[in-house]
Amino acid sequence: QVQLVESGGGLVQAGGSLRLSCAASRRTFSSYTMAWFRQAPGKEREFVATISWNGGNTYYADSVKGRFTISRDNAKNTLYLQMNSLKPEDTAVYYCAADVKDGLGSQSRWYAHWGQGTQVTVSS
Repeated sequence: QVQLVESGGGLVQAGGSLRLSCAASRRTFSSYTMAWFRQAPGKEREFVATISWNGGNTYYADSVKGRFTISRDNAKNTLYLQMNSLKPEDTAVYYCAADVKDGLGSQSRWYAHWGQGTQVTVSS
């Protein structure tokens, strides 16, 4: 079982930037495919980005492509999401997720482990 703790959320103006972090509890972090999802009030959880175990492969939702960058530091057991050019529609609770399966999943049911989430609010 891996425990995930997100941080870095907050309030930012449209056009600004934030970097989210997700700290994992296990030294086997490098074995996990990792991802970010988000959930806005009244909406379903949606995929944001995913990254392979070694960082060599990434995949993004069209809505964030070119603005967000997912990365990881396996030596620090940490996943990141750099968010630039933020828009009010990016406002949501952001969750990191992990799974040991090979490949890159964009469906929430693909991931077995979840963090508690961090709130991102973008004001217009």
